[in-house]
Amino acid sequence: MNKLETVPHLRKNILTGEWVLVSPHRTLRPWQGKVEPDIIKSESKYEEDCYLCPGNERAGGKKNPVYKSTFVFDNDFSAMILDNSPDEQNEFDLLVAKSEPGICRVVCYSPGHDLTLARLDNVSIINVIDTWINEFAELSKNDRINYVTIFENKGELMGCSNPHPHGQIWAQYSIPNEAAKETEEQKKYFSKKKYCLLCDYLIHEKKKKERIIFENQSFIVLVPYWATWPFETVVIPKHHSQNILKLDLEEKSLLAESLKEITTRYDNLFSTSFPYSMGIHQAPTDGIDYREWHWHIHFYPPLLRSATIKKFMVGYEMFAQPQRDLTPEKATEMLKNQSNIHFLK
Repeated sequence: MNKLETVPHLRKNILTGEWVLVSPHRTLRPWQGKVEPDIIKSESKYEEDCYLCPGNERAGGKKNPVYKSTFVFDNDFSAMILDNSPDEQNEFDLLVAKSEPGICRVVCYSPGHDLTLARLDNVSIINVIDTWINEFAELSKNDRINYVTIFENKGELMGCSNPHPHGQIWAQYSIPNEAAKETEEQKKYFSKKKYCLLCDYLIHEKKKKERIIFENQSFIVLVPYWATWPFETVVIPKHHSQNILKLDLEEKSLLAESLKEITTRYDNLFSTSFPYSMGIHQAPTDGIDYREWHWHIHFYPPLLRSATIKKFMVGYEMFAQPQRDLTPEKATEMLKNQSNIHFLK
């Protein structure tokens, strides 16, 4: 056994350049987090008071069509506005601000109120992936859009405002913080090694065989060496590509399989609809050549020891750096041991 598996140590997140403190000995503590109330969820396919179900009126007053597949609409309460007029503020380099043009959209995965990614079939997940691709292609052509973030907040624990399975797409003028960090680190590695950071990382992970949960011909799902959240995972394509636009039909199917594998294992871990924030990181769309960029999907779930115990980022994690008790290797073992057949079947 590697000595680091039992003693406090730091691990570097190679995508951001930041560090996470791993404290495996703390798993012996008697208290492991806040216990949340166990809320019984509706299993109906349609809810008449859901503002995302087909045919229903949304919170902003507009009515949804009776959609049969995915459904996309501009967020009725968008965090950004595309025709935002240019404006800046800078008072002595102390009070600095600027306007931010952008578009925010909502993507309903399917008409089914009860069908999360884990419970959709492969064809339906491919429909979601096609929607992501179409939206990314359209938004990236806009001169005022330089970055597109595709993400999902699943579950009340992650602040999801509606239980109908859906994701969001925020497209904006500036390159946001996390994407900017990943751009810088991948660029630095490429300049130094003349090779892709994540391509190299996948080669090493395949040799180690310690953190891989699932693998098919085109994708690897693993717990990253630097994982911050207890059951954090990342889906990485084996083929080097800057974004999702070049996925062919077979690769879409294999990505759908990978997404279903990890989301099903999440649900099976504690026999619950596992909450998470999921986000796709891709190269900026500002027309610059980002040959170093390797797109990927992050899953950040908050659950710690059961369906009712949540991990909070507080204290040291807010004022110093991220910290975890459960090692990434142990988390991998727990997820890998789960069935890929959903517990509700």
